[in-house]
Amino acid sequence: MNSVNATVAPIDDAALGGSIGAATRGLLDLKQPDGHFVFELEADATIPSEYVLLRHYLGEPVDAALEAKIAVYLRRIQGAHGGWPLVHDGPFDMSASVKAYFALKMIGDSIDAPHMARAREAILSRGGAANVNVFTRFLLSLFEVLTWRSAPVLPIEIMLLPMWSPFHINKISYWARTTMVPLMVLAALKPRARNPRGIGIRELFLQDPATVGTPKRAPHQSPAWFTLFNSLDWILRKIEPLFPKRLRARAIEKAIAFVEERLNGEDGLGAIFPPMVNTVMMYDALGFPPEHPPRAVARRGIDKLLVIGKDEAYCQPCVSPIWDTALTCHALLEAGGPEALSGAGKSLDWLLPKQELVLKGDWAVKRPDVRPGGWAFQYANAHYPDLDDTAVVVMAMDRVRRNDRSDKYNEAIARGREWIEGMQSRDGGFAAFDADNLEYYLNNIPFSDHAALLDPPTEDVTARCVSMLAQLGETVRSSPSMAAGVDYLRRTQLKEGSWYGRWGLNYIYGTWSVVCALNAAGVDHQDPAMRKAVDWLVSIQNADGGWGEDAVSYRLDYKGFEGAPTTASQTAWALLALMAAGEVENPAVARGMKYLIDTQTKKGLWDEQRFTATGFPRVFYLRYHGYSRFFPLWALARYRNLRSTNSKVVGVGM
Repeated sequence: MNSVNATVAPIDDAALGGSIGAATRGLLDLKQPDGHFVFELEADATIPSEYVLLRHYLGEPVDAALEAKIAVYLRRIQGAHGGWPLVHDGPFDMSASVKAYFALKMIGDSIDAPHMARAREAILSRGGAANVNVFTRFLLSLFEVLTWRSAPVLPIEIMLLPMWSPFHINKISYWARTTMVPLMVLAALKPRARNPRGIGIRELFLQDPATVGTPKRAPHQSPAWFTLFNSLDWILRKIEPLFPKRLRARAIEKAIAFVEERLNGEDGLGAIFPPMVNTVMMYDALGFPPEHPPRAVARRGIDKLLVIGKDEAYCQPCVSPIWDTALTCHALLEAGGPEALSGAGKSLDWLLPKQELVLKGDWAVKRPDVRPGGWAFQYANAHYPDLDDTAVVVMAMDRVRRNDRSDKYNEAIARGREWIEGMQSRDGGFAAFDADNLEYYLNNIPFSDHAALLDPPTEDVTARCVSMLAQLGETVRSSPSMAAGVDYLRRTQLKEGSWYGRWGLNYIYGTWSVVCALNAAGVDHQDPAMRKAVDWLVSIQNADGGWGEDAVSYRLDYKGFEGAPTTASQTAWALLALMAAGEVENPAVARGMKYLIDTQTKKGLWDEQRFTATGFPRVFYLRYHGYSRFFPLWALARYRNLRSTNSKVVGVGM
């Protein structure tokens, strides 16, 4: 999008104050009775489709009312191209489309219905269902749509490999680890879906599904590495049937032990949908009945992810209460006033006991001497706290501590900081859940066609950790950890001035994160890195005064920022970044503020249909329903607060 060079009238103080007040009231109205906030977390068609298919895989009694609502949802989000996208108004995605079609057919939609015919035509015109991704191949193999030779070999004996081996479950990301362990049990046992109605999708293939072979090399994979791993896959496929039965039984026992240590009650293994589903299917394949306590608890946890409305229903990939609550606290603290500050205080009191201070999770494999002290993303996920949530919670608590001089949060802040410093990777950056998860060659194995097997350091998480250290009083001179983090951020700035955003979409999110961190770290606003970032942000402002970015920005053949229609959350990130760089008087900021004020709804909030967050780049995206509720308020209140001061310097980490 082109920069907007026209001048804009000064923002009226009364209008600004009214907008902030309405947004504050609208946000507080969404607070849970115990003080926390949790908003819907929506992904694409794959999760609700897989939920439907799970029920039919298990042969559960049909819940016609629920399935009808899920069908309404799936039909609504079908793309104009006939298939299903990964983001709102996005391009066709083969795997999402095949799963959605399969789920709708399973629910009872006729293949001759117009929407099904359009979907089938879209799938076949792009080569058919043989082109689905690895995870979908496993699912279709369970339903006997494909054969197991279509999926990579995942020998359960992997569970017995030593840490020094080239592949080990602790060398991959937490989400891959928790997904793969129960999936390896399924791959070993090769169970068959009950599928009481006998539904198949032969009509989506241009060839006999039985002839579909292993996946082709993904675009991100090195030809040499992939050839090597593909050869190993071929060898394993030949020799796997010869593995000793005792060895296999021992490996399965170890996998079950891994899962049961991390079952996590109704919050589920890893507290994310794919491992939770695989866990239930694993217990079923092992012969445990539905009433078996671990299986029953895991199954109930999946239903807790459902969002059921009057006419529609869908399943969330997980829930985000810690993240939502912590970010909302920052918005409320920025807004100020007795009601907002009281609400933030209650939220922080809810967050306080959620800190994990005892259990050493999987992260301790590489950091055995570090004490736990992090917060997870979900209500409970003790084995897998994350640095991003922890840094945001700590900064919110520190802001309250500054205001009321209380020592209530001192120990929590100290332990959170200690854990984050202990989790820094050797390149100076910080990852989301692990340290030094840098075995990049593993993204070339056939299983990793999604390019998300690892959890390496990223610019946005590193920025959050640097922001936290700076807000707690550290400098690049006093803290080697902070100095290494700032150096990492300087190294990773792109030539046009932006930074990559791993967990938010994309360069706007990354640039907001890093500029806030550099400002907090004391980097001069005239520093070349800051000036390049400011110039870039101003250059991509939309004609309506806001900012928007498309998910295609994550393309492997990087071509820079890809503009999109304005969203409230991305506009807020750009504004917060510009203000952190000292640009509160920049006309671009006034235009952005005017956009937010003009698009605010009668409820004081903002509507946002587009996806602005990232699960896995190019593969899985997210729509946080809370982002359009708290980020715009945060930006508007920051603007008011800076304009009312003489220094106009953002004095906190975010």
